Amino acid sequence: MSTSALEIEEEGSTTPQKAIITNEIVEEDDEDVSPIEEVRLVVPTTDDADLPVWTFRMWFLGLLSCVILSFLNQFFSYRSEPLAVSQVTAQVAALPLGHFMARVLPTTQYKIGSFKFSLNSGPFNIKEHVLISIFAQAGAMHKREKHKGMTRGKFFVMAMALSFIWYIVPGFLFPGIMSLSLLCFAFPNSVTLQQVGSGMYGLGIGSFTFDWSTVSGFLGSPLVTPFFAIVNVFVGYALFVYAIFPVLYWVYNAYDAKTFPIISSSLYTSTGQEYDTNAIVNDRFQLDLDAYEKQGKMNLSMFFAVTYGLGFANIASTLTHCALFYGRDIYNRLRASYQGKADIHTRLMRKYKDIPGWWFYLLLLVTVGVSLVLCTVMRDQVQLPWWGLLFSCVLALFFTLPIAIITATTNQTPGLNVITEYLIGLAYPGHPIANVCFKTYGYISMAQAISFLNDFKLGHYMKIPPRSMFIVQLIGTLVASTVNIAVAWWLLNSIENICQPDLLPSGSPWTCANDRVFYSASVIWGLVGPRRIFGPLGNYSSQNWFFLGGLVGPVLVWVLHKIFPKQKWIPLINLPVLLGATAMMPPASSINYTSWILVGTVFNFFVFRYRKKWWQRYNYVLSAALDAGVAFMGVAIHLVFTMPGIEVDWWGSVGDRCPLASCPTAKGVVVDGCPTFF
Repeated sequence: MSTSALEIEEEGSTTPQKAIITNEIVEEDDEDVSPIEEVRLVVPTTDDADLPVWTFRMWFLGLLSCVILSFLNQFFSYRSEPLAVSQVTAQVAALPLGHFMARVLPTTQYKIGSFKFSLNSGPFNIKEHVLISIFAQAGAMHKREKHKGMTRGKFFVMAMALSFIWYIVPGFLFPGIMSLSLLCFAFPNSVTLQQVGSGMYGLGIGSFTFDWSTVSGFLGSPLVTPFFAIVNVFVGYALFVYAIFPVLYWVYNAYDAKTFPIISSSLYTSTGQEYDTNAIVNDRFQLDLDAYEKQGKMNLSMFFAVTYGLGFANIASTLTHCALFYGRDIYNRLRASYQGKADIHTRLMRKYKDIPGWWFYLLLLVTVGVSLVLCTVMRDQVQLPWWGLLFSCVLALFFTLPIAIITATTNQTPGLNVITEYLIGLAYPGHPIANVCFKTYGYISMAQAISFLNDFKLGHYMKIPPRSMFIVQLIGTLVASTVNIAVAWWLLNSIENICQPDLLPSGSPWTCANDRVFYSASVIWGLVGPRRIFGPLGNYSSQNWFFLGGLVGPVLVWVLHKIFPKQKWIPLINLPVLLGATAMMPPASSINYTSWILVGTVFNFFVFRYRKKWWQRYNYVLSAALDAGVAFMGVAIHLVFTMPGIEVDWWGSVGDRCPLASCPTAKGVVVDGCPTFF
């Protein structure tokens, strides 16, 4: 039997799926079937090489989605709950727009020399759709639906409309419902119970939220995270926040914990006062050692210090976990690729021209070359020596594979921020600008590489010509970075007192939670340096033992798996995720974690298990719709109310209502607004 047409089995069909490769029918075997059910539900094993990709629709909608998502994500990055609008949002929104353009655009062909083009190349196809999504760095689920009930498009529009309407409540009218604490309401005069109950500044026990941006603000949408990863995050979070941390704080008073707020990213003197970092910086933005010695050692809240220790363990465990659990698989796949073995998706992709290697090498040379010029010509401004730039590139290259494996299997990405800060802080102390530049080149380069790998993986599954993928990624990156800079410049120059919580109006969202932690990190690792914080000259040298714990931990899990191979739950223990569970705290708060875990469990355990068809059709669409509704209303609130200076000032304008949660409890520490204990 042979055929030249593309055959796709409809939903609900009981016929075994078949994949078409040119004129051959290839029956799927076990090697062609993903062991992950979520992948089998959404990834096709078919291809039509005749579908056009370089279309007017693709460029117009792709660039438009790139600009809009870049604007929204940069816009929200300065807010207390920095919502990241999901990539699926662009994919879902592009579908009806693409079909609309296919209906209304003229089909006339135009000719310029030997070049022919048309504004309408026929029906809106899946490859255009995916490339549009790649412009926004994502994509998924295109085929026309033949299913009873509401279509995904209608569901998306309805859910987005409801999300849009609702967000005016937490976003403007009643910000207090972003975090409500039962314990703070019940015990308005108790520092300890407010520390336990505050969702913003404490452990969050008894706190809850009615705000989607709080749910997904720091950890991303819980609807798109596998349940086993949610469990690992929950175990790591609960173990640290509800078991280890209370003992260290209330029982042992580790690192003089009670002298400082229970959870804070600020820096303190030994007496519990905020550290005057401006006083220890000279006119070249370097450490004034005499001024530092005069003010004394820099102190962190115990929570902040221990989360750094967990960051050490997290990055160390990533290496051993990947080596033990995925090392053999990586080796076998590399050997299989050299021997010419290929799965169904690779066989289908062989009909397209591959990306020439020199494209990548040229891009690498240009970007590194420009960066080296900046490091030498603008040395006083950048402060990063040339060897530091090359060192950061090596780190990014070394860690990309193991971190990509964790990302691919759990949807959680361990960060290189801590280890990059640590290493350059040791090698080049006293230079905060050089430190953040090194972190950016090392950490962000790795993160972008993984993002591009994710796009290529999507393009591989959806049979997108590789050269098209490369060009779209390159142009999308240039457009997005330009938009990001423009939006940042606009906000920083148009919002009075942005990023200064003490000067902002009550309930203002422009607190720049991420940026404040970034600033503290530049002081800790760059200005003062790790030797004076986590080394022999500082108070937190014991945190370095976390490196050893992170290296050994996966070995113990792997040994248990070998001893008890029938216990299927043992290999699901993912220590990089578990140890990195609280990596976003601070700036993330406990209410972000508890709400994220709860919502993720509801949808990716109960709904996935008991309403699988609904989950398959609507789960990712719902996630995108919630993100989009919040994002568009957030911008509307800023334009309509914030910029004209319209405010709502009442009891519900203040979030959390736990004013004592940030107070120290050590005897004799005097802080404005807090009781003093004797």
